[in-house]
Amino acid sequence: MYLEHYGLIRSPFEMTPDPSLLYLGDVHREGLATLVYAVQARKGFVLLFGEVGTGKTTLLHALLAQLDRETLSAFIFNPRLEPLDFFRMLFDEFGIAQRCETKAEYLLALNRFLIGRLEQNLPTVLIVDEAQNLSPDMLEEIRLLSNLETPTSKLLQILLVGQQELWEMLSQPELRQLRQRIVLRHELRPFTADETTSYVEERLQMSGYAGKGIFKRQALRAIHEFSRGIPRLINVLCDGALLLGFSRGSQQLGRSEVCEIARDLALDSGSGASQTHHEEQGRRRGPFAFFRRRAPERV
Repeated sequence: MYLEHYGLIRSPFEMTPDPSLLYLGDVHREGLATLVYAVQARKGFVLLFGEVGTGKTTLLHALLAQLDRETLSAFIFNPRLEPLDFFRMLFDEFGIAQRCETKAEYLLALNRFLIGRLEQNLPTVLIVDEAQNLSPDMLEEIRLLSNLETPTSKLLQILLVGQQELWEMLSQPELRQLRQRIVLRHELRPFTADETTSYVEERLQMSGYAGKGIFKRQALRAIHEFSRGIPRLINVLCDGALLLGFSRGSQQLGRSEVCEIARDLALDSGSGASQTHHEEQGRRRGPFAFFRRRAPERV
C-alpha cells in the first residue's frame, strides 16, 4: 500500500521469516555460526533459545539456506504430537516411504536409513521448532534418537529451538540426561539501540529505499524503546509508522508517529505509568485506529 510512496520495491517489515531480509547483529551472527558449525561438525544435540520474537525461526531458515544440497533436514514446527505421529511426520520430512506400525519398527527403519546416509558421508539434521511445547515424554523420545550412532559418529544432528521456558524445562531433574547431551547452546538476546537502528535502515535499503532516511533519529530511538530491541515488535512498529506516514503524505517520520503506533498497540517504553496510559488508549481506540481516522480517499 505504501511502497510507491516511499520508493520501495517490496515490503521491508513483513512478519514472515524471510532469510533474504536477515539482519545479523552480533548475537544473531554468532547464533548462525554456531548452528552451521554444529551441523557441519556433526555435534549431536544443539540448543537455540530466546525471548519471543527475537528471530529464532528466521535464523533457522537462514541455516537451511546455507546448508548444501547433500544435507537432508527435517523441520518439525508443530511439536504437540504423540510419539507415533511425531515419527510419521519425521519420516515424511525425510522422504522415508516405509510403512511402520510400532515405535520399534520406526526406530529400526530410521536407523537403517541414517546408517545408509552415513556410509555415503551425507549429514542428516532434525530441527524441532517451538520445542518449549514438547511434553517431557516427547523430549525423552527425542533424547533417545541421539542413541542412533556408531562408535565414531552421530547419525542424526538434533537442533532444539524454543523460548526461554525451554532452558528452564531442561533444568528439571527428570530431564538431566537430555541436558547433559547438549554440546552447544546459544541464546538470542534482543538488539541493542545501535543494532535496532542498523536493522531498520538495512531492511529499508534491501527493500529498495535510496533516500536520506525515512525514520528520524528520535523515531529510531523510540522504536528501540517501545520494541525493547525485539525484531518482531520492531517490524510491527515500523510497518505501522510507514502506513501512518503514507496516510498523512509524510516522507519522513519522527518520534510522535512511532509513539502513536505504540499507543495503538498498547506498547510501553519501560515505565509503568506509560504502560497504563497505552493500555487505556488501546482499549479506547483499538489497534491502528489512526488509519481508520486518516485513511486517504484514494489509495
